[in-house]
Amino acid sequence: MKTTKSEEKVTERRDVLKLAAAGVVVGGVTAVAGVANASVEMDTSGAGYKETQHVKTYYDTARF
Repeated sequence: MKTTKSEEKVTERRDVLKLAAAGVVVGGVTAVAGVANASVEMDTSGAGYKETQHVKTYYDTARF
């Protein structure tokens, strides 16, 4: 059976929608994992700047 170009375009559009849905799922899982890691306690003894795990994670994600 030979497919026409319009049928191919419909299939391509559906593939894009499937990938977009998969991206939303992956983003949600990442957000949930980030919230789970946010429960780390901070050491507030002393004064000044401290490079905590939270700061290190920010530095890692902010790199270009």
